[in-house]
Amino acid sequence: MHLHLGAKCGIPHMMKLTAKIKLQPTPEQHDALLKTLETANDACNYASQQAWDTKTFTQFPLHRIVYRKLREQFGLSAQVTIRAIAKVSDAYKLDRRAQRKFKPHGAFPYDNRILSIKTSEQAISIWTLAGRQPMPYLCGERQRQWLVGDRGEADLCYIEGAFYLFVTCKVETPEPADVEEFLGVDTGVKNVATDSDGNNYSSAHLNSLRHRHASLRSKLQKKGTKSAKRLLKKRGRKEKRFAQDVNHCVSKQIVQRAKDTGRGIAIENLKGIRNRVTARKAHRRQLHSWAFSDLHTKIMYKAALIGVKIVVVDPRNTSLTCPICGYTDKRNRPDQSGFSCIQCGCSGHADYIAACNIAGRAVVNQPNVSDVGISPPPLGGLPTAPGTSYRLLVGSS
Repeated sequence: MHLHLGAKCGIPHMMKLTAKIKLQPTPEQHDALLKTLETANDACNYASQQAWDTKTFTQFPLHRIVYRKLREQFGLSAQVTIRAIAKVSDAYKLDRRAQRKFKPHGAFPYDNRILSIKTSEQAISIWTLAGRQPMPYLCGERQRQWLVGDRGEADLCYIEGAFYLFVTCKVETPEPADVEEFLGVDTGVKNVATDSDGNNYSSAHLNSLRHRHASLRSKLQKKGTKSAKRLLKKRGRKEKRFAQDVNHCVSKQIVQRAKDTGRGIAIENLKGIRNRVTARKAHRRQLHSWAFSDLHTKIMYKAALIGVKIVVVDPRNTSLTCPICGYTDKRNRPDQSGFSCIQCGCSGHADYIAACNIAGRAVVNQPNVSDVGISPPPLGGLPTAPGTSYRLLVGSS
């Protein structure tokens, strides 16, 4: 998902979203698609070898070297050959330290010259080695709406015996509404997310499933047989789908709550968090077992679709800073879930306190705000969550 905001001169805000559609080929068309995908990736490997040998990694110089050979040797059309060269060039943009190799069933890009989508008939026409092949497709109602607008490149993918197209669609989004308050969202290990209204988006059932998945994965890794590795891949895909489904549900609830209450959403900037945070060996699995970046991405694109403002804030010391007096100290966090300010006595669940601080930082909107503290709200200004209490210590500084 990519966000592209228009300029101030009346250009609408646009966002790039990916629509996943499932193709419905006949057995003959399935074989033609599979052969086309394997041949195209073989051509990419040949072009990659030539690029590596000649140290020619950019698209147009590489085009002059391999274009004719690719067409003659692999029987590809002109545009498919160009897409193959572009795929190799894009791969070397990421890393030129080693020769890039492509799997036989790796995704292959298609543009509108070799792929046309007829949304009214819910069918496509796609180039294969056996010629143009018309075939129906399946997709959800929202994806069908996205496909009606402007479309970019599509990737043909072969997943577990079925063909899918991942189509880049440009979707117009409304201007984010100006707001004075924000719903802070803290992501964590025990609770997937906690907002500044005191809502925890997690449960004992979710945590038990995560623990069960980790236990089964450990057993399969120790076994090490071919069947265990095959089952490990299958379970990995299942875990990924499970995490994405939970993140979709959580992000939808958060965005809808912010929309209904006329607020924006404040989230933490977690880029590089895995490199910044250290943890004991026993806790590393919990720390790295959830796709928090995926949750943030889903919150951002769902918010953009309905015009909810998003602010990303500095995450440092959000669970160590008192939202009442602004005092920051490690001793404010006596355990994983508890918070108790040693200066003013404010206490509550650490995730909820962090969410309140995140919301406060979005309001003041200052860089490096965690270094200077936040403006403490009045004592009655914080929402009350279950288990949260405020206590002022007489004589405290």
